[in-house]
Amino acid sequence: MGRFTCHAAQYRPVLAACLERNMPIAELVIIGSEFLLGEALDTNSRTLARALRDLGLELRRIQTVGDDVTLISQAVRSALSNADIVITSGGLGPTVDDPTRQAIATALGVTLEFRPELWEQVTARLARYGRIPSENQRQQACVPRGAIAIENPVGTAPAFLLERGHQTVIALPGVPRELETLLLQYVLPYLQRRYDIHATTRVRTLHVAGLGESAVDERIGEFERGTNPTVGLAAHAGLIDVRLVARAATRIQADELLWHLEHEIRQRLGEAVFGADEETLEAVTLNALRERGWTLAVCEVGLDGALLERLAPFRGNIYRGGEQVAAPFSSLKAITARLQRRYQSQIALGLWLRADNEKHILEFWLKSPVGERSGQFSYGGHPASAPQWASNMALDCLRRFLLEQKTS
Repeated sequence: MGRFTCHAAQYRPVLAACLERNMPIAELVIIGSEFLLGEALDTNSRTLARALRDLGLELRRIQTVGDDVTLISQAVRSALSNADIVITSGGLGPTVDDPTRQAIATALGVTLEFRPELWEQVTARLARYGRIPSENQRQQACVPRGAIAIENPVGTAPAFLLERGHQTVIALPGVPRELETLLLQYVLPYLQRRYDIHATTRVRTLHVAGLGESAVDERIGEFERGTNPTVGLAAHAGLIDVRLVARAATRIQADELLWHLEHEIRQRLGEAVFGADEETLEAVTLNALRERGWTLAVCEVGLDGALLERLAPFRGNIYRGGEQVAAPFSSLKAITARLQRRYQSQIALGLWLRADNEKHILEFWLKSPVGERSGQFSYGGHPASAPQWASNMALDCLRRFLLEQKTS
């Protein structure tokens, strides 16, 4: 704990400077009735949130509204009552259900104006596609009075922004590829210049297996009460994510803060931490098998293929394969031994998941060159999550078994 405290103190002046500069607050307004109807998945929120986070900005709220002028206008006004930066996504197309321009103009109390130079951009872009512009596409050349137009090099709809004192409203297209292009090429550099942003935010996610959320909280709760870096927990079926977020003047300083915090948390949680960021439990476990030089075969009963599906992409020299077995069967030990002989693997893992009143029971049997191991776990969560929970428990049991062999 001493090393972390000392290091945090080292950067306290930097962090205080960031706070004194009153870093701007951002809100998002995602526009599209298709999201509210469940017909499409909103990926723009994640893209924008991560970009703003990496820029060091605080994202306070995300609103999703349908294609309605009044609703969009109300959402923008609400966002402006709380935030310095409001970014909208969607509603810049040529159809009747693309009302974002008018909605933003209404929210800011201005009218729309036609820009001939934007119309030239629209017609030139359509000509590249071999299309003749229709009359309704003229609205794509309209922006709220006083807006700064943003040329769209990968689509027909120009974006725009309006500055009102310290506040900025930025309207981006809803097509993900177009939004990402304008975000990287124009919006982020613009925000850095306008708000003199030099801070950065870095995120590291540690993955934990074999401990419940309350057990993790008990061990690292003091870090969760910190303000910078911050620590948050997210529970999944059999896994816990520990999210570390650090903010500093430079990426190097933020990474240093994360490194020391991660070191302390790993010491508290021990071997329960199996990976970080993009690492998965199945990949980590199979890599441990590879280091040991052992092969694996799996049979499962009652998991609906949950573990077999996760291992399927790795089938080869290490993971030999597996199968689902239907009840009734002789015994888990017997079918596991038969599986080992069939696939000629050093390790065979047998799993049986069954309902038991209001909970699920997972029984496992592990055969290896150094002996056999068996046991069971109980799960009281949602029945639909039981197969995923069981596959995580099985992989973690195998991972910990391999760790024992490595240290023995």
